[in-house]
This record gives sequence, C-alpha cells and structure tokens, in this order.
Amino acid sequence: MGQGRLLGKTVLVTAAAQGIGRASALACAEEGARVIATDINEALLATLAAEHAHIEVAVLDVRSQAAVEALAAQLPALDVLFNCAGMVANGSLLDCSEADWDLSFDLNVKSMFRMTRAFLPAMLDKAKANQGTVSVINMASMASSIKGFANRAAYGATKAAVIGLTKSLAADFVKEGLRANALCPGTVDTPSLRGRIASAADPIQAEKDFIARQPMGRLATVGDIAPMVVYLASDESRFMSGQTLLVDGGVTI
Repeated sequence: MGQGRLLGKTVLVTAAAQGIGRASALACAEEGARVIATDINEALLATLAAEHAHIEVAVLDVRSQAAVEALAAQLPALDVLFNCAGMVANGSLLDCSEADWDLSFDLNVKSMFRMTRAFLPAMLDKAKANQGTVSVINMASMASSIKGFANRAAYGATKAAVIGLTKSLAADFVKEGLRANALCPGTVDTPSLRGRIASAADPIQAEKDFIARQPMGRLATVGDIAPMVVYLASDESRFMSGQTLLVDGGVTI
C-alpha cells in the first residue's frame, strides 16, 4: 500500500494503457491521487480502470487538438500532467522518411505542446495558490541531447526537443509556482520494446544487444521508472524544476 504521498492531487497520464504510463498511473493511484488515465486503446484502458478505484479512464488521441481541448474543458484543474505518449522510429537519418520524421515529432513533441497548452491555464491558477505543488512531467530519454545512439535519429531529435520544451516551460512559469521536469529513462522492458525486438531480423540477438549496453546487466523495468514519476508528481520534489532526471542504469556515466 502507498503512503498517501499524492493524496488530494489530480494526475493525468497519457499513454496509460500499457508500459510506463500504466505503471505510473497505478503507482500514482496507490499514493492517493485521483488519476485520469488516457490512451487510444479503449480495451486496455478498461482493464486498467478495473485495477484501482482511484483511476478514471478517457479515450484520447493526443494528436487531435479538438479531442485534447474537449477533454481539458471537461476536467478540473490538474495538479500533475504526465505527458508519456510517444513512439520510437528506428534508423539513421538516411533511413528516416519525411513521413516518419513528421509522425515522430507530432506524437513525441507536438502532443506535449497540445496537452500542456490546453491544461496549463487552469494549472497556473492552482499553482499561484500552491507554490511548487503543481507540475508537468514530460517523457524524454537518455537518447536525446544527453547522449547519441545509433539508429535513433528521429527519436533522439524529438527527445532533445522535449528537454528543450521542458526547460522553456520551467523558465517561463517558475515565478508562477509551476514546475516542469523531464524524465529520461534508459532502455525499459515494455510492450513497445518487445515489439521492436520481435520485428528485428534476429530477435534473440536484438535482445542481447539491448542488454549488452546496460552497465547493470539488465533492462529497466516499469517498476524502476514509476517511482520516479511519483517523486516528480509529489511535493517531495517541490524545489525541483527544469531538470532532466536520468534513470538509465548507468549508461550515461
């Protein structure tokens, strides 16, 4: 059982149907938060809602401005917005089509712009009365401006943009009591990763290669990442803003 670290807070999580988003939604609910879990996968969202009484679900396509604005109009002011939705496009710059590049930026970066812009005014009103307790958490990556990785041209560029967006958000609104931080995981064992491994020419070797680049000798689990989301959402991090929190098993040492 949780210790009520998020009691009284309303937390919205995108891409909450599986992987890091799902684990984070459950972790926040366990700590007492009212969680609004969103995703495009209605079936998986339904199973999430059944797991915890504090979780409400809403089908949401974060690539749709109209859908994002409609949801923002329905909900009360958030204490925490966790922008978790994203994708990984594999390949070098020469492998990346313009369509892949545009999709990567739309889902990985512009969705955060849409979500934050829609929910920010009400969050700022709440932040003024509760300095440091209202926050935006953006999913970035160690594969970003922090470190370059082969075959991650589009992905790395988008996650570098996420870090830039997060720091700008933090700088613009720090005096109004809003915090913004970027979470930068290493390689996490999620359905997304398993899909990339399965699609490789040699899946067994692909998994070995992912593990081989981990100094700790294993992939991260969602259980390694969700506690960091709770920390960034909680008042324990109330004096922290504009930061990149690396949880990468030592890859960037």
